[in-house]
Amino acid sequence: MASLNVGNLGEYLREQRRNAQLSLRQLADAAGVSNPYLSQIERGLRKPSAEVLQQVAKALRISAETLYVRAGILDAERDRDDVETRAVILADPSLNERQKQVLLQVYESFRKENGFGADEDADADSGAGVDADATVDGAETVKNPHS
Repeated sequence: MASLNVGNLGEYLREQRRNAQLSLRQLADAAGVSNPYLSQIERGLRKPSAEVLQQVAKALRISAETLYVRAGILDAERDRDDVETRAVILADPSLNERQKQVLLQVYESFRKENGFGADEDADADSGAGVDADATVDGAETVKNPHS
């Protein structure tokens, strides 16, 4: 397990909050945490739980996994490539939310086909893969090679 680097997490959260053009109070309200608690996280004085990180990530519309790695909750070496890829997809302003989700599903499908992520994503076995008829805003039909 990676060592905890709360200061790095706090700096990253502050940068993401500023990029989202949110005040500390606005982010705290959106994430459902107190303003002083969020301030302490940003200053590296508090270690947030995975649940709090998930709430903050959702409010910032970024990958919770990225925050987990920065907080030392996920093993950065093992998960870095997957987490970074997901983060880049989710942060792309040129894609809408539906497009991002479809792209992530295609990505997971290929990872599973290549022997990666099979234990990470039980959703793929329960039908969460891309539908053979999935379209994204009138774009070309996305075909799942496993359909």
